[in-house]
Amino acid sequence: MTETPDASRSRLFLYGAVIFLSSAALLVLEMVAGRLLAPYIGVSLYSWTSIIGVILAGLSLGNWIGGIRADRGADERSAARVLVLAGLYSLGSLALLSQLAAGVVGSGAGLLASSFLLTALLFFVPAVLLGVVTPLLTTLALRLDDRTGHVVGRMHALAAVGSIAGTFAAGYWLIQYFGTYMVVIGTAALLLLLAIPLFRLRASRIATGTAAAAILALGASNVLQAPCDRESSYFCIRVADHSADAPYGEARGMVLDHLLHSINHREDPSLMIAPYVHAMDELVHAHFGADYEAGLDYFFAGGGAYTQPRAVLALSPDSSVTVAELDPLVTRTAVDSLYLDPSGMEIIHDDARRALLHAAGPFHVVIGDVFLSTSLLFTYATKFPDTEFLVFFILPVKVKWIALVAGGYLVISSFRAGFRYGVVNVVGMSAGYHTDPYKLVSIA
Repeated sequence: MTETPDASRSRLFLYGAVIFLSSAALLVLEMVAGRLLAPYIGVSLYSWTSIIGVILAGLSLGNWIGGIRADRGADERSAARVLVLAGLYSLGSLALLSQLAAGVVGSGAGLLASSFLLTALLFFVPAVLLGVVTPLLTTLALRLDDRTGHVVGRMHALAAVGSIAGTFAAGYWLIQYFGTYMVVIGTAALLLLLAIPLFRLRASRIATGTAAAAILALGASNVLQAPCDRESSYFCIRVADHSADAPYGEARGMVLDHLLHSINHREDPSLMIAPYVHAMDELVHAHFGADYEAGLDYFFAGGGAYTQPRAVLALSPDSSVTVAELDPLVTRTAVDSLYLDPSGMEIIHDDARRALLHAAGPFHVVIGDVFLSTSLLFTYATKFPDTEFLVFFILPVKVKWIALVAGGYLVISSFRAGFRYGVVNVVGMSAGYHTDPYKLVSIA
């Protein structure tokens, strides 16, 4: 038939809407997965590879199962059931997340294995269930409209557009404004609501089902607590008590995703509890001597807990401190919960490379406390090629080596010999010097 009755049109519209929204829901879960796992295993190439691979594998299996079920006479109620199961499993994943993560991480499995296992346990089943929906409802739509090309093309297009919409909505809006737990709860509630019209219930039962889904979602939001104190576009941010690490008084640390960034002391801003922060400050003092107390011009790439900028102003109040921190919520958390007084600092909420390009400079001290961001060194050396400058770069492992490069210090680690020497050589060349003048000094 080329045209359908009104009742058939309404069912076709319903099928298209369910396919669009369920596809969006799956991609919302995929985007949220990285943030849910971040407090336990961090964010890495391994974690995102596991997430994308597991979701695609589940979706593929679900598509196959959905096609088989459709050929065996599955109806709308079958689609409704898988939507309900996907919603309930998503809520269950939140409830079991911390226990599963503790078990997997505590088992001693490596990052690759931990990423894959956690992702598979939490997201494979919802991906399979939601993968069933599109082929099943597409087959049912073909029974109402014999224009095969029109129907199949429309349904696949709706699935793709829904996936795109879910990706952008989660990444640009939902996560940062509502938080990952509320986004998952809302997604689960949406899946439960989508199932209701497919059950072909009476109006009174539809109202009852809608109320039940709302109550379940509300109850979950009150019971399930996210591990993050705050969530931004970049990090799961937590503040933890670290008074036990301080020699006296009260101290708090900032945890970004799963890494402790630094620790601030409440009464004594000059106290740098983290050893690597203290080491950087000692090197600045050793290099500049009396000029340290007189005041220097500092540029910090990355603020985090603002431990060292805070200490610099306490130890040498005449210093000029500029901090480029990408995440404004990190700064706000440091002010609200980590005793930071930002007066006396110029804080730039932008990428440190762009901030350096627009900086007046040159600076006496540039501290690159941005993990793996060697391009920061290139930016500074390009803008101020003739300046003798002091540069620090820290990797997120134990600091063991200091490289002296043509008047500046580069603090690196014994992470990998090839990587260590490569960084030193590149920095030496980018600063306009030959690679010969550098030397490595062990501080282990």
